[in-house]
Amino acid sequence: MSKALFFRRNGALYTSIQGAKEMPAGRVRFCSMSTERCVVLCSLFFTVFSNNRFWQAWSAGHDWAAAETWLLAAVMAVLLTAVHSLLLGLVVTRRTAKPLLSAVFAVTALAAYYMNHYTVFFDASMVRNVFHTDFKEAHELLSMGMLGAVLTYGVLPSLVLWRAQFTQRSLFRAVTARLVFLLGTVAVGSIAIMIAFQDLSALMRNQKELRYLITPADFIVSTLKVALAERDEGHTARVPVGLDARSANVSSNGKPRLLVVVVGETARAANWGLNGYVRQTTPQLAATGVINFSHVTSCGTNTEVSVPCMFSPFGRKSYDEKKIRRHESVLHVLEHGGIKTLWRDNQSGCKGVCDGLETQRPEDTHDPLLCKGEHCFDEVLLKDLASELQTRRRDIVIVLHQLGNHGPSYSHRYPGSYRRFTPTCENADLGKCLREEIVNSYDNAILYTDHFLAETIRQLQSQQTHNAAMIYVSDHGESLGEKGIYLHGLPYAIAPREQTEVPMVMWLSQDFAAASRIDVDCMRKRASQPASHDNLFHSLLGMMGVSTAVYDAAFDLTSTCRL
Repeated sequence: MSKALFFRRNGALYTSIQGAKEMPAGRVRFCSMSTERCVVLCSLFFTVFSNNRFWQAWSAGHDWAAAETWLLAAVMAVLLTAVHSLLLGLVVTRRTAKPLLSAVFAVTALAAYYMNHYTVFFDASMVRNVFHTDFKEAHELLSMGMLGAVLTYGVLPSLVLWRAQFTQRSLFRAVTARLVFLLGTVAVGSIAIMIAFQDLSALMRNQKELRYLITPADFIVSTLKVALAERDEGHTARVPVGLDARSANVSSNGKPRLLVVVVGETARAANWGLNGYVRQTTPQLAATGVINFSHVTSCGTNTEVSVPCMFSPFGRKSYDEKKIRRHESVLHVLEHGGIKTLWRDNQSGCKGVCDGLETQRPEDTHDPLLCKGEHCFDEVLLKDLASELQTRRRDIVIVLHQLGNHGPSYSHRYPGSYRRFTPTCENADLGKCLREEIVNSYDNAILYTDHFLAETIRQLQSQQTHNAAMIYVSDHGESLGEKGIYLHGLPYAIAPREQTEVPMVMWLSQDFAAASRIDVDCMRKRASQPASHDNLFHSLLGMMGVSTAVYDAAFDLTSTCRL
């Protein structure tokens, strides 16, 4: 049995415990343990308190009145604890345990909160999205509920952790103990899998999404994947695409071509008035007679996936994230062909699509009429557009990247004059609003996008320097409470249609259509057929008359409607 001796030194009372350092009696540590025991206790905490969504999804197909269910639940708990113990055991040391585990507690509390409230899954694409979210976007997700979750499940366990004292061992003993521990977690996990193999195999077949709900294991693995991928991307130059691109001079009136590409944000097809939604959320576009593509699917369910993908030659049809991020975009191909490109951003950047090309952030003008607080309304993208065209009398493609319907603060995406559908949700914490209020705010934001697009068309009609056209397509959709799911970002394989079906419209001036030999009536018929983000790359090349080996007419929306 350990002995505790108390003595005075320089007037202070000290305690000495066999095998422990001397310390003031008033500062005796909460407990003494090995690092491995600490890892197991933390893993058990995560199993019990951080996996609400997992346990809900797992228990949905089980009868809790049956003893077998309780046995399986116990086995699953052991398996989850073993998995987290293995992951943490690979990185936690005596010196790093407290800061590292405290960080894991805090991030896990955040992840669990958003998973519980919005059914967000933290796969690699969502983790990358989080990494690249700027402060202006992130601060809108802060709420009192989130703060309470972080204090309860992040700060409190960290305070307990920092009171612990870890046993000191020689290097040999420490390495030996850690190897035994890791092998033990593998053995325990393997036994748990064998006991519940039938149940687990059924889960993997029928509920593949469950693996995305294991917290913090899923986001730890996803974070490592993203960190390694971004390290490689940072040291690798983009592979050139379409160096053979050549642009044909198709103008019959001596004017250069102008194609405005509007990249929407979080607009879903289900609430798009032109698609037959019960509300007319696109009255101004309906009056302009735009070509509306009614069956369009996105490449991803978040901006980090969709934006690079839609401008890539690979697209969803040949989806390979590494290839997409390592190769140049269609904007680079256009530049190779002698066509100027310009990216104007009211969002969190072009996600690599415009690397090395000209970009602008009109919000930097701080226009008091358009910019309030952290964000600007999308009309800031049109500021000084006419003067830009006056100085660029050449073929040009301009991309306008909207803030659009970026959630959860939908009510902040439009001026007060577009608050048509009421009552609205004025709180970033959607859990404090009725679903009707959330939908009303979302639809008001669609109304403002309708105005923004119509205003873009009006400006293109009024300018006299270019033959002009416009394409609008949203990057992904949004869930508004269907099946308890909010926001976006679910893994594509299990994402609901609300997150993958997006609106898309095209407007062609008579001069542009004539110069490009595009039959507008034919395009209206084509618009009723299925389309996707995969069409954007080739349609931009086709509309701008660019010939290159990477162009595929089968994916050009206009190819079958050329005169």
